[in-house]
Order: sequence, then structure tokens, then C-alpha cells
Amino acid sequence: MIRSYLKTALRFLLKNKTFSFINIIGLATGTLCCLYILLYVQDQYSYDKHHKAANDIYRITSSLQITGDKHNNSTASPPIAPAIKRDFPEVVQFTRLIPTGLLGNSKNLLKYKEKSFYEKDLVYVDSTFFDVFSYHFVYGKNTSSVLAQPYSIVLLKSVADKLFGNTDPVGKVITIDNGFGKHDFNVTAVVDESLGKTSITANIFVTMRSGGFGQFVLDNTAWAGYNLACSYIKLRPGASATALEKKLPDFLNKHGAQQLKALGMTKVLHLQPITSVHTTSGYEVELSKTVSPSLLYILALIAVMIQFIACINFMNLSTARASKRAKEVGVRKVVGAGRADLIRQFLGESFLLSLIGVILAIPLLYLALPYLNQVTHTDIRISFLNHYSIWLILIAVVFVTGVVAGSYPAFYLSAFEAIKVMKGNFTSQISASGIRRSLVVFQFVLSIVLITGIIVIYSQLNYIKNKDLGFDKSQRLIFSFYTGDTQQKMSAFANDLQQLSDVKAVSRSNNYLSQFVGRDHGVYLAGGNGANAIDAQNMDTDEKFVKTNGIKIISGRDFRVKDTLKTLINETLCKRLGLDPAKAPGTRLYSQYLNGPVSYVDVIGVMKDFNYNSLHGEVRPFMLFYNGDPNAFSFITVATDSKDYKTTLGRIESVWQKDLPGVPFEYSFLDEEVQKQYEAEISLSQIINSFTIMAILISCLGLFGLAAFSAEQRQKEIGIRKVLGASVAGVVGLLSKEFVKLVGISFFIATPVAWWAMSKWLQAFAYKITISWWMFAIAGALSILIALVTVSFQAIKAALANPVRSLRSE
Repeated sequence: MIRSYLKTALRFLLKNKTFSFINIIGLATGTLCCLYILLYVQDQYSYDKHHKAANDIYRITSSLQITGDKHNNSTASPPIAPAIKRDFPEVVQFTRLIPTGLLGNSKNLLKYKEKSFYEKDLVYVDSTFFDVFSYHFVYGKNTSSVLAQPYSIVLLKSVADKLFGNTDPVGKVITIDNGFGKHDFNVTAVVDESLGKTSITANIFVTMRSGGFGQFVLDNTAWAGYNLACSYIKLRPGASATALEKKLPDFLNKHGAQQLKALGMTKVLHLQPITSVHTTSGYEVELSKTVSPSLLYILALIAVMIQFIACINFMNLSTARASKRAKEVGVRKVVGAGRADLIRQFLGESFLLSLIGVILAIPLLYLALPYLNQVTHTDIRISFLNHYSIWLILIAVVFVTGVVAGSYPAFYLSAFEAIKVMKGNFTSQISASGIRRSLVVFQFVLSIVLITGIIVIYSQLNYIKNKDLGFDKSQRLIFSFYTGDTQQKMSAFANDLQQLSDVKAVSRSNNYLSQFVGRDHGVYLAGGNGANAIDAQNMDTDEKFVKTNGIKIISGRDFRVKDTLKTLINETLCKRLGLDPAKAPGTRLYSQYLNGPVSYVDVIGVMKDFNYNSLHGEVRPFMLFYNGDPNAFSFITVATDSKDYKTTLGRIESVWQKDLPGVPFEYSFLDEEVQKQYEAEISLSQIINSFTIMAILISCLGLFGLAAFSAEQRQKEIGIRKVLGASVAGVVGLLSKEFVKLVGISFFIATPVAWWAMSKWLQAFAYKITISWWMFAIAGALSILIALVTVSFQAIKAALANPVRSLRSE
């Protein structure tokens, strides 16, 4: 029986080559896209699951509110994690991690004998770090002593290979020079991430017991401020994180109530599963790039949509060809075939096509993998086929596609009455043409929603790119100074740059605009106190920062040399303090941390608000402090008016080699740094763009097949019309009209769906575009144009055919 079904299915596929080709290619392409997206989503959810007892590891996060300002931090104050370990027996271990990159130390100079190079992602960690997290130890042993000794260090294998090649470096001493000083470290182990992907981005693990900032963290007793420690705890098996989290308010009140009250801060601690860190967004500080869960939902939805579109092609073409197989059904029923037998036969054909499509999709996926990985900025590899879960996905795709794509043809064809079929008069309670029209409408609803999504996303990105940020980002160069030695030479380099004819201005600072600002202070007016202070982010700059970055001052003046204890504030801070911007210059602002001494600065000017961080959030209170110490800065911003950057950069490099010989010449453009804040949105646009094109191509394949079938069915009608004088244009319009009408219906259904979806997406931005009618109009026009181009080929072919051929049997 099965052999008979198989022979019949293969015979039908070979007899209808065009039908088979369109179905198989459509299913293969749809399966390729669907499979890759599912692999991508699975890959994103796989982070940190390899750690031993991963389900018992939690990150401590902090929700802060300071005089009305809310902060959602992925970090906590330094003493919190060890105190939780002491106070709660269900906690078996804790560890903390301090990413120095977020403290302004983005790169570190590593030296071993004659080798030296810059490396990023150095982190201070507790000696318990490898007790909590699982890494593969290439050299050395995972023991509690690996980071116990002062100035001990563990290297990621990629870094160790640069310094030592393939030799065992354990016991060797390397020198690290960065913004925290110059020290020698003893290499105690080398690890790699072969066990699995992690949300912890780190190349160099330095024990906290290394003096400087590490020792500052170990000694720190601040329960309210200094929320800079990425803190983790490991629970006993079976312990409830929910129950523990309910105890944390009393725990925090016990240890930090006085400090929180003095700072006017409300603080709530949460426990976040380590396995959800990579797929959770919304925190102000993260160790690595996270992926928004909404993005993964969108991608999973796109995967389903693309597979549905491929299935719809199959269903449409199968029902369209139903009349070709009607007599076959009648003959089978006459010779004794039951409806169940026919259902099995047609579902079997559907499963066979689906299986062929999946089998073909795998080598196609292998070929497309480099491009798709480039689009999604990930590194999914073909070795995924060794994983049992992937095979389960493949089986599920074959089964679901086979059932969804073959269900209607199977039940529709098997319902034909044998007598009526043999007489050539067969009908069904459900109109096949009505089903086909509905499926085409659904298909183009999905396509129009995707096209609209592309238009809205690109419009938002274009808005971001061209919005006035309140400072000038064009023709600005950023130079970073990572070590104490290079920072001492910044002044000489800055002075020499000012002598170049195409350099307009040069300034120094401890941050550059668009970079994360990690420092904030609570400030208040005379008569106030820390409990009602306004929390303001701030930067240290020289007297040329405002001019160099094109920031506007609306009242007062700019910094001057030796402006000790002077500040510039933005409009938002001015309003929050209750000051009139015109009268704010000359006001004295005070600050006090806990019971420490009261400090003050004098406001000399008010800056027009500018977006020093991304447009995802509104402008917050912000201050610039004048700092006259030439060694207090890590960055130089250079404003140029050059039209020949190659020449300008050559001149700047010559100055660099003179003032900083032997130091690698590195720079970045400020506008590119600003753009990096929107990498997630740019990536989303590329992903949706790529898979929308695939969805449209699959839709066009199905439409092409339906147009061919329609032209075939109306061959005689077209012949008669041509004999009676119908023009080619008239015949083309006749055949195209029905499909254009269906796309028009799709447009009216898709518009509210697309508006709702993109309105939700835009909520992530504080500054955003308004969704306009023309976006939907373009999406609808493109869909109609695509449909016309697809259908017109078959319509023109039918219109140009010789009518004698179609009418000669009459």
C-alpha cells in the first residue's frame, strides 16, 4: 500500500514538473529561513546554560529612585553580595565582577618580554568567581586558589595565544598598564569558552586583591551608592529564589536604611536568573550586548510567517490542480478506496514534498550561512546538526509543514463524490477558489506587514541619524589614551594638533559624547540636603570642550582656564532645581555623600539640552565640571573642517608618532560612535529586510503558479476574446485584475495590524517618528507592483498565444 502511494506521488510530481518545482523550491526556501531563525533564537536562549548548577545562579539587580529619577541597574553596591552570603544559609557562594571598561578604562596594554599589544575587557573578580561560573581550563586547574593570591590573573585563551603562543603560560609574569596604573601579574590559568556562550564578556580576569580599584571594592561599605559591582549568588539545590527575594527588603533596611535615607534614595533588590541575562533588555549597564526578547518574538513570528507563506503556496497550487486529479479520485473510489485511504495518500504526498524541501534546505542553509550570520551578527555553525534538538526541530518542521500544507488538499479531494466526478460534475461544500483567494489574501497581509515594518524602522533610523542632538557630531575625531604614560603626553599632543591648519578645536575630557556616563552626583541648592538632591550625571572637561563639540550655551559663559570649582549645567537640571535659566549663572550648588564633607561648585552657565546618550531615553540632569589637571583625562576630541580626511589623518598621525612614539595610532569618528548606540535597531532592520525579501520571493512563486493555472483554465475564454477583437492589454488586465483586487483587500487588513505592531516597537524610543499614512501607501503600492510584475508574465504569455490552438477542438 505504502509503495503504491509512493509510486503515485512520484509519478504525479514528475508529470507536473512546474508545479513540483515551485512547491519544492518554495518549501525549501521557506524552511531554510524558518530553520535559520529558529536556530538563531535557540542560540540566543542558550547563553549561560552550560554553567554547573546554572538554574541556581542569580544576578543581583537594583531598581533605584532618587528624587523622582528612576534607574534600573544590572549592578549592585559592593557589600551587598557578600552580606547576602553571610545572612542567608540558602546561599552557598557569591562572586562580584567589576568591568573596567565601564569605568573609562576601555583598553589595557599587555606586555611580556618583547611582545606588547592593547586588549579590552579586563575585569576585577572575587577569588570565588570560578566556583560560581564554569569555564574550560586549558592550562592550570580550577581550584579555589586560582585567584586567591594578590596580583594573580587568568587569561582567556585568545589573549594567552597572542602573548605566549601554544605554550603553557602558568607561572609566568606579565605587565599590564592601564588607567589604574602599571603592575605585574602572575598568570595562574588559561580558560576558554568552549563549554558554551556566556553573557559575561571578559578577556582578562584579575583578582580583586590587586590593590587600586580592586581593593577599593573589597573595602567599600556603601549600601546605597557605588552601584558598580556585577554581583552573583549561587543557591543551594532546591532553594527558592522567589522566597529569598522577598526577604531582601528587610535585609537592605537592616544594613543600609540610614545611608539610603541620607541620599534620599529608594532601592529594591531583585534576583535575575543567570540564564535570562542575555535575553533581557532595559538595564542601564550590561557586561555584553543583550538581545531584546521582543526581537526574538518578532523573529520567531517571522519564521512562522515565512513557513506559512510556503505552506500557502503548496495549498493553493494543490487545490488549483484538484480538477486534474478529480477523475483519479473517482476511479480510486469506484475500485474500493475509502476516504481515509485517499487522505493518507494526499497527506503522504504532502509529507514527501515537505521532506524533500527540508532535505534541500539543509545544503542551501550551509551555503547561505556566512551571509545569514553576517546579517544577524552571530556565529551559528553547521555543526549544529550534531545536536539532537536540531533534529527535533527538523522533524517538527516536516510534520507541521506536511499537515498544514496537505490538510486541505487531502480533505477536499477525498470528499469528491465518485459518481459526480466520473460524470465530470463535482463540487464541494467549500469553494476551492474561495479558499485560494483567502490564502492569497493572508499571504499578502503578512508581506505587507513586513514591508511596512521595514519602512517604519528605516524611517526611525533615518530620524535618529539626522536629528539635532544638541551637539555637532560631524567631522569629530576621538582619540583614546589608555595608560598613565600616554595620558601624561596628552597635553603635548593636544597643543601640537592645534597648530594644524585643518583642525578647528581640540579638547580633553574623561568621557566623550555618546559614551556611557557612569558618574553621577546629587546636587542641591542652599538650604537643601542630600535627601532632596537632584541626581545629575557629569563629566570632567577642559575649557575647550563646549566649543569643540558645538554645544550651545543659552545663558552665562563657557569655561575659562583655571575655572576652579565651576560647572555648566543643562536646561533639564536647571528646571529640576527650580531655577530660571537666565538667572542661574552665579548660583552655588552643594553636594554631600552620606556623612562626608559638603562640597560646592558655582554655576557659570546653562547649556541647551543635548542628547549625550542615546535617543532611547529622555535627556537627564547633566553637568560639566572644569578640571585643570592635565593628567585627569582619557580622551581627546578633535573638530576639523577638512575635505580631505586622508591628508588630515596623515598629518595627525605624524604628530602622534612624534609625541607618542611606539604607541599604536588609533582613532574613531564621533558620528560612528553615536551610531553604535543603535546597533540593535540596525541589526533588526537588516534581519527583517533580508527575510522580508525571502517572504516576498516565496509569495511571488506561489502567485506565479496560480497565474499560470488561471491562464491555463481560461485558455478558451482568452481565445474567444481575441477572436472577437480583444487587445493584448485588455487580456492582461482581465487576468491581473483578480489578483490586484486580492492584494488590495490584503492592504486594508494589514494596515491596522502593521500600525499596532510598529507603534509597540517605537515605544522603546523617547524620541521617535510619527507613523504616517504614506508608509502604508508605499507598502501597498509595492505589494500591488510586485503582484502585477509576477502575474503579468503569465498574463502576457497567454494574451500573445495563438487563439487557433485553444479553439481548434471546438
